[in-house]
Amino acid sequence: MSDLENRIAQFQKMANDDPDNELGHYRLGQLYMENKQFEEAVASFNRTLILSPQFSKVFQLLGNSLLSLDKKAEAVTTLQKGFQIADERGDNMPRDEMARMLKELGEPVPESKKSVAPISTGAGDAMGNMQCTRPGCMVGSKARKLPAPPLKDELGKRIFEAICADCWSEWVKNYSIKVINELRLDLSSERGQAEYDKYMHEFLGLTQE
Repeated sequence: MSDLENRIAQFQKMANDDPDNELGHYRLGQLYMENKQFEEAVASFNRTLILSPQFSKVFQLLGNSLLSLDKKAEAVTTLQKGFQIADERGDNMPRDEMARMLKELGEPVPESKKSVAPISTGAGDAMGNMQCTRPGCMVGSKARKLPAPPLKDELGKRIFEAICADCWSEWVKNYSIKVINELRLDLSSERGQAEYDKYMHEFLGLTQE
């Protein structure tokens, strides 16, 4: 079994053991795409969107998978809906990529409602709310801000400025444990820590520097 096939098997188990694990379905869809199993990728991404309908990046990947299956009409509908969600949330990168894909297909791009995406300053509002930038966040601009950076490094500062308390808690108390257990990560090893960091960045929607 190749390394890719082994990773697919790991995330198949994670998704099967916990059908409501959006990260498991999302990563499984990405791995299916990498292995050119586009029908399976579509099913995984559709499940992810049922669990997290505001996860704008998933619309982009779902659209790609549908195009690979020559399902243009369905892909266009998916990309247009994804563009609108990404635009409303201020998710610039997936929004712009879906706009590019629609233009290449000769299809109309929905009108943007935001010329400039909101930039988080880390200050929050008077009520302690903030605009959480995690793609799967369900509360958006009404998210609760963390009381302090959760880590004593530059990453902790980025999380404090961009990620809400609920999403961070969901990672620490739920998804991180699933990742460690399902992938049997040894956090004392360099490889185990690197895998853990990769999935944390993915879950939080942060680019890994």
